[in-house]
Amino acid sequence: MDIAALSTKMSQAALSQQVSVSVLRLAKGQAELQGQNLIKMMEKSLDPNLGKQIDISV
Repeated sequence: MDIAALSTKMSQAALSQQVSVSVLRLAKGQAELQGQNLIKMMEKSLDPNLGKQIDISV
């Protein structure tokens, strides 16, 4: 294998790794945002009076 081909292969490998890291960063950001949104939705859905009284009719 000549030096030019080796250089090209190494450059392609480096670019591939950079692209993979960028995609993982985007995915991580999305996951964090979804987690924060889920927490906000759960906080809004909480009813402080829920479960304090039980209606029993016989």
